[in-house]
Amino acid sequence: MEQGFIRVGAATPSVNVADPTHNRNRIEELCREAAARQVKVLVFPELCLTGYTCGDLFLQDTLLEGARRELSVLADHTKDFDLLIFVGLPWMRGGKLYNVMAAVKDGQILGLVPKTAIPGYSEFYETRHFVSGNRAPVMEKVELSGGMTDFVPMGTNLLFSCMNLEGLVIGAEICEDVWVPNPPGNLHALAGATVIVNSSASDETTGKDIYRKELIGSQSARLVCGYVYADAGEGESSTDLVFAGHNLIYENGTLLKEAKRFSGGLLCADLDLERLRNERRRLTTFGPIDDTDYMKVSFTLDKTPLTLERFVDAAPFVPGNKVERDRRCEEILSIQAMGLKKRLAHTGCKNAVVGISGGLDSTLALLVTARAFDLLELGRECITAVTMPCFGTTDRTYTNACSLTKILGARLQEVDIREAVTLHFKDIGHDPKDHSVTYENSQARERTQVLMDIANESGGLVIGTGDMSELALGWATYNGDHMSMYGVNASVPKTLVRHLVRYYAETCGDGELARILFDILDTPVSPELLPPKEGEISQKTEDIVGPYELHDFFLYYILRFGYRPAKIYRLAKKAFDGMYDKETILKWLETFYRRFFSQQFKRSCLPDGPKVGSVAVSPRGDLRMPSDACGRLWLEEVRNLAAGKG
Repeated sequence: MEQGFIRVGAATPSVNVADPTHNRNRIEELCREAAARQVKVLVFPELCLTGYTCGDLFLQDTLLEGARRELSVLADHTKDFDLLIFVGLPWMRGGKLYNVMAAVKDGQILGLVPKTAIPGYSEFYETRHFVSGNRAPVMEKVELSGGMTDFVPMGTNLLFSCMNLEGLVIGAEICEDVWVPNPPGNLHALAGATVIVNSSASDETTGKDIYRKELIGSQSARLVCGYVYADAGEGESSTDLVFAGHNLIYENGTLLKEAKRFSGGLLCADLDLERLRNERRRLTTFGPIDDTDYMKVSFTLDKTPLTLERFVDAAPFVPGNKVERDRRCEEILSIQAMGLKKRLAHTGCKNAVVGISGGLDSTLALLVTARAFDLLELGRECITAVTMPCFGTTDRTYTNACSLTKILGARLQEVDIREAVTLHFKDIGHDPKDHSVTYENSQARERTQVLMDIANESGGLVIGTGDMSELALGWATYNGDHMSMYGVNASVPKTLVRHLVRYYAETCGDGELARILFDILDTPVSPELLPPKEGEISQKTEDIVGPYELHDFFLYYILRFGYRPAKIYRLAKKAFDGMYDKETILKWLETFYRRFFSQQFKRSCLPDGPKVGSVAVSPRGDLRMPSDACGRLWLEEVRNLAAGKG
């Protein structure tokens, strides 16, 4: 339960229809299993104490009294578990029968939530037995073990709030409630519920599982909540229907776990409450509403350490499934090209200038530019790809840059800047043997000057090549490669740049072009500003600033969800287990924060460029950050983690 994580579960017991004692025993078995697996919130199916398919037996006092009696026994047994459970049963009040979900913990019945949408169509005939539940809570008498009684709230507008775990507020709806145009969960979420639980008895028909997933996933996404859906399964009467126990756990539209249909048992997953809370904070259009119509019922949970079972993707910007990854790559290339197409059309430019180095970023920029020119029906010969060899250029990158330009049909222009940079060193009194930042940045700024002036000569636009990972780290020369007239890669992280180029290579249909692109993919990432060693690249970016796969991981969770360093470190340890040790992760996490805060001034004056994903660093869009913000709090936390104090 640290850092907002909590394990929740959906459980489908094998029931006997109209046998509450048997069903309560099966429920208790699943409770014990859930408690052993560190589950804290557990949801059971609709009417599972009796079985959903009792039919007219719901009109028998014997069954109704038996269900209430077994609920009391079950409540008493929950003293053995640190577990909040939601269990379904029929409930008589005021001469009418309600389909309710009882919330039970620590020997107490905390509240009763009635179903409001009572179906009476097709195979459903609940209107024959049940009435729609009240929204405003009323106090209802319940029986507890040992002859004790209590009064608990009964109504739809109940929220169950954990007193010692910030962000855990639970609202409940029952089966059909989520299938209607305005589900109760809508108001629950706007009133503060971060988790919606649903006790359901949704029978299985062909294709219904697909719609069920779409429905629950959509509800979870719209409400920015965790959603725990427990479905009836084996043991229900098969007179007309079959139930599959299709349990689902979602988080903000993402499917965390799905039960195999017709299997039953326990399904559990780790919800990230901080992620939900931070997302709602970010979305200014999300609620809240006046919650005075709601009653909050408090409970507590033991704060025990949780070993995460949750999958943590080491590459959050890159889909793991190849089909989805290819779809994403095509979509991003289209967004980049359409953005550039609009800029070229608006400015009336018929020419573009791209600095081509033989590296990944400039390769992607040239590919995007070619696509934009195709969309405008302009000849690719109007693209000027400029190679500017200098002190660090290797034969491999030079050859790839030239070959790529020619095969794409762009115009190649070579400007050797060695002499110009050497003269510049003389003008400013810099010793060429001093390979300091001046030595490096002089080359980068000379290249930018060349590109800008060639663009002026041709009436064209300079297309920026720098990617979002470089911008986040400030790994760009101010007013050098940092500057352009339109930055097509500005919101593409380095880990995704590689996949975009690979996708292009795999789908271009040109064997020679694919060969060049694959060789570029195999080339170490480098600005090539220092002289090579024995003809090979000597300056490898990731040796200096750290692995981009780590930095992109940090970037995603810092900007997308606002997580603190300790939580990012915890997630990184799980995601990169077996790849990087703790010390390495902390070393580069500190580097990221230090550079991220100190280099904001470069991001504050970025050229225009299209946003392609959920994270971007544009000062006009996603990142409104002062250039002189202090990173002390973040860096102190990282250093405390390294010192074992976190």
